[in-house]
Amino acid sequence: MKTIFGALAAVVIMGLSSPAHAEDCHRGTLDKQYCDRNFDLVADLPLDKSKWADPDTIIFSYTPVEDPAVYAKVWDGFIKHMSEVTGKKVAFFPVQSYAAQYEAMRSGRLHIAGVNTGGNPVAVSCAGMVPFAMMASEDGSYGYEMEIIVPAKSTLGSAADLKGKTLAFTSPTSNSGFKAPSAILKSSFSLEAEKDFKTTFSGKHDNSILGVSNGDYEAAAVANSVLKRMIDRKAIDPASVKTIYKSQTFPTTGYGHAHNLHPELVAKVKEAFFTFNWEGSELQKEFKKEARFIGINHKSDWAVIRQIDAANGVTYDCK
Repeated sequence: MKTIFGALAAVVIMGLSSPAHAEDCHRGTLDKQYCDRNFDLVADLPLDKSKWADPDTIIFSYTPVEDPAVYAKVWDGFIKHMSEVTGKKVAFFPVQSYAAQYEAMRSGRLHIAGVNTGGNPVAVSCAGMVPFAMMASEDGSYGYEMEIIVPAKSTLGSAADLKGKTLAFTSPTSNSGFKAPSAILKSSFSLEAEKDFKTTFSGKHDNSILGVSNGDYEAAAVANSVLKRMIDRKAIDPASVKTIYKSQTFPTTGYGHAHNLHPELVAKVKEAFFTFNWEGSELQKEFKKEARFIGINHKSDWAVIRQIDAANGVTYDCK
């Protein structure tokens, strides 16, 4: 059985578990330091108010990207809005890896985070994240697709052609960068990683896309939302890559708060998300399809992602 961390993240998480709560509680996939008393699959606020966090400075991070400095600017206006709504200082925390992001929230150094689709169940189970929002278009539609891309000059024409080739994944916790393509290639094309095709890991979607564009990778599985943004930023030439497979639509990055954040502060943070004015903002310029934040329910909205994990034999083992 595979675990969500594998070789990349086990080193980061190992040894970080805290003692279990004194009260008996349901946990499901949650780490032993969390409780799920209402069976909604996410960690509940601790009953002991002394464990509630009410920081002077709110630390916010966005899922790891190739150039964190670009996204620090993109989020600047939103961060200022959150500061005004909450009455707190808000700082952007650029993370270099998915595992580092989970560890930061788990250890209390990160309060609000935008976590990639495949990483949401991991962050929920191992870091106590409580997802509450994601980006959507004006009409409320949302999501992205996993695409397998190859260099434009490649002779590969379909996913079936990957047999005997090397496919670049991003990270073991990424839905479109690992979990979904692994499940789909096995179930729909009878192609199993390291048996029918070789694999390599780039670390990030940006790296995989640049690698294919530059001809360094034969093929890569990526989120087309990231691909579109890189094309819009002119980070790659759209004529340098082509798509040989496109999946169903998946939910996009989920935004969540630390499970022990003071409920009054949580209410203010949510207010900041749902009242942010996208018109003319850097977020609107970067995420061109999106126009607002909408509420999400981890139990229902991420059911398809957990199904993919189950198909891949993934367990959320935080140790």
